[in-house]
Amino acid sequence: MEIFVFLLTALFSVLNPLGTVPMFVGLSQDFSKAERSKVALLTAINVLIILLISFFLGQYVLKFFGITISALRIAGGIIIASSGFSLLNGNFNKNRGISKKVEEEVHTRHHIALTPLAMPMLAGPGSISLLITFYNEHNSFNEILWSCLAIVVVSLLIFLILRSANYLAKILGSSGIVAISRIIGFITIAIGIQYIISAVLSIIRGI
Repeated sequence: MEIFVFLLTALFSVLNPLGTVPMFVGLSQDFSKAERSKVALLTAINVLIILLISFFLGQYVLKFFGITISALRIAGGIIIASSGFSLLNGNFNKNRGISKKVEEEVHTRHHIALTPLAMPMLAGPGSISLLITFYNEHNSFNEILWSCLAIVVVSLLIFLILRSANYLAKILGSSGIVAISRIIGFITIAIGIQYIISAVLSIIRGI
């Protein structure tokens, strides 16, 4: 249960679906309610698939390229902490690879569920490296089961949040969303730094 709570909290902080609300509202403003619900569902499914692939197959990619888990922890920690700083500074879209050109082009097509929403706005390098590292440390049957449940639940939360994006935008307002994003950003920075500390301690113990 502790694994479930930790991974759910960590993934929610790194993915930050609340920070995606303004972009979702902007991109789907000409959609009907049914179309917005469909895009929210497809986005959540895409995120679920990306996260599960990263969780189960990421370790083999590391082995293929000869990357150690300590190196991944440090790289992932830097990326996660960087995402947190972006949330605190209000530059989240830029650090997620959403350029102005991409934002303009995406308005000309309806298939926004995969890009830019699912990737890179939600499932980015931070969440992928987090899952790869987590699998390396927690790979017993029960731990994998709880981890998969956490991934499914966070994907469900993404669907519910995006489906309610218009209501959340009205209730919270832009200032409310920014305030929540900055709180999440602080937690995200702490998660990233903890990963770096763990990697450094692991290297020192191995010397």
